[in-house]
Amino acid sequence: MEKIIVALAGQPNVGKSSLINAISNAKLKVGNFSGVTVDKTEVIFNLCDEVSCRDYEVHIIDLPGAYSLTEYTIEEKVTKSFLQSDEYDLIVNVVDSTNLQRNLLFTTQLLETGKKVIVALNMSDEAEKEGIEIDEKQLSAILGVPCIKTSANTKEGIEELKHAIVEVYEKSETTAKIIYSDPIEEEIAHIVAFLKEKNYKSNLPYRHLAVKLLQEDTDVYKKMHDEPIWIELLPIIREALQHIYLHMGTKNLEEIFADEHFAFAKGAKMEVMSVKSMRAKNLTQKIDNLLINKWLGIPLFLFFMWTLFQLTFELGSIPVDYIDAAFTWFGEQAKGILGDGELGSLVADGMIAGVGAVIMFLPNIVILFLGIALLETTGYMSRVAFLLDGFFHKFGLHGKSFIPLVTGFGCSVPAYMAARTLKNEKDRLITLFIIGFMSCGARLPIYVLFAAAFFSEEKAGNILFIIYISGAILGLIMAKVLKTFVFKGDDEPFVMEMPKYRMPSAKLIWHTVYGQAKSYLKKAGTFILAASILVWFASNYPKNLALEAEYTAKIEQVQTSDEKQRLSNELTAKLLEESYLGKIGHLSEPFFAPLGFDWRMAVALETGLAAKEVVVSTLGVLYSLGNEVDESNQGLVAQIQANIPFASAIAFIVFVMIYLPCLAASMVFAREAGGWKYLVYLFFMTTLSAWVLSFIAYRVTLIITGG
Repeated sequence: MEKIIVALAGQPNVGKSSLINAISNAKLKVGNFSGVTVDKTEVIFNLCDEVSCRDYEVHIIDLPGAYSLTEYTIEEKVTKSFLQSDEYDLIVNVVDSTNLQRNLLFTTQLLETGKKVIVALNMSDEAEKEGIEIDEKQLSAILGVPCIKTSANTKEGIEELKHAIVEVYEKSETTAKIIYSDPIEEEIAHIVAFLKEKNYKSNLPYRHLAVKLLQEDTDVYKKMHDEPIWIELLPIIREALQHIYLHMGTKNLEEIFADEHFAFAKGAKMEVMSVKSMRAKNLTQKIDNLLINKWLGIPLFLFFMWTLFQLTFELGSIPVDYIDAAFTWFGEQAKGILGDGELGSLVADGMIAGVGAVIMFLPNIVILFLGIALLETTGYMSRVAFLLDGFFHKFGLHGKSFIPLVTGFGCSVPAYMAARTLKNEKDRLITLFIIGFMSCGARLPIYVLFAAAFFSEEKAGNILFIIYISGAILGLIMAKVLKTFVFKGDDEPFVMEMPKYRMPSAKLIWHTVYGQAKSYLKKAGTFILAASILVWFASNYPKNLALEAEYTAKIEQVQTSDEKQRLSNELTAKLLEESYLGKIGHLSEPFFAPLGFDWRMAVALETGLAAKEVVVSTLGVLYSLGNEVDESNQGLVAQIQANIPFASAIAFIVFVMIYLPCLAASMVFAREAGGWKYLVYLFFMTTLSAWVLSFIAYRVTLIITGG
């Protein structure tokens, strides 16, 4: 007969003794734990498993009640010492169903031991009387371990608990899981990747070992210190801890992980438990009752986001003129040094102008990232993710997808990287595929230009808000389509940790905003620079010397500077039409014609594949205004009003909202999704969606305006 030793653990007064008494035909042995006077109660019973047709002798050792795995009391010391030993096969964690969140704090510590765990949701009859409903299947999926409702009074769940003991005992290793906040999850992933790379032999699963290392567990450190891998592992741990300290605002690891356990326990409770009537007990609960209110929560969130976009538009426009003037001066200096020839044009019109177009919108990006960082560090973003979880589930997403999607409003590059926090492969891929529908900051100049051309200045902020929200809604619809037809499968249980509200740390805000701005500028110095050179070459070659000579003669004959400028711009436009870029535009014109686009609009969209920031300057060149224009240029606004019908403009905005993100973001997408084939899928999905929806927008606008 095979022997199974079970450690029965739980907080004081959770009904462990009653549960033991409810196990029928049990033999009771009472003694002491070695070296201490604390009682050691042991129950022995035989169990016949019908599935495997095997008999087991089950020994349940009732451990002293403990609020946590500390050594504050002799009882907690005994419990911790036993649970860290190899004297047992699995843990049955008894939880008081009427105090779920408080009890789950201890459960999270038990899950971190790396041992096999079963959760017995005891006193389920009392919870029911108090109007508390717990979805034990959802909780089981969240924790990764069996969760069984039990009651010593009604004998509910006793047989299920016995069979679960055999089932878990027969498993090769624990399936327990606990999700931490993103900074800690990121460092766990780094350590796990290193251990896998080194093929390190460990009794604990890599993830549990990584957590112990980050918690500076004394026993694990003593063991690892004598291993050869320690020399390479120590710098990784040091760097990981520094990153965690920065995000958490303290170096007290006990406090950090206590907050993590609290956040996870609260998140799990809110996901699986419903109470018929609940009154707020403290300020945090009162704030939560407002921000997570099913009626007020989403309108409040939309108001905050609307305010953020208004600030992005209003404050971000202040330094634009100064940045534009600075890069214009740099361009003039470059031409002064290199001359007006090909090299001067390449450096001034291609490289400096291209990079300048990106940096011009850095203030907008910084304000947007600053707003998002403030919402994240205060703990509000986690609440929004929880609030939107039920709504997101309808579209095949999780509440946790919310973070990368919101980041996508700033820049798609960090947004794609933020999707790493989604553990389920299908959920992560769906999120990656729809991030592009969240209009990034690089699309902002295009929207501003067209809003200025067709709407009054007072309505600009509202039009921007509508564009951004429309893109987000389209993204959610596409997520549902992908979930239904492409990435089929059951939803993975979701728990978003609920951190305590914190005052934003200036150091952490700086770290976050600086990192995102640096990433944005790095893109300007690499992909955008390369794209600008490519666009410059395609728009300047092949040369048409005869046309240039003809216009040079005309320019020499006219007297006024305005007329000379007009002829010069006209020459630039004609040369561009006959360039490689113009030929591509004319070649693709039939594809865009049903949307009301001419070849100029087609070219602008095609250059936007390299970088969305280039679209505005390309339109400036195409409408004979030169390439040193931005979205506030009145001449360009006038040309767009004169040459682009309103219906075509609406269709153009829709196309810009949806089609493939820039080259830099596309590269990152391919890397995060796991291969170039996904980028091909993304290209076809976004292009087809953009074409169809732009066509609909064009036709509907024509009908409404009577065009």
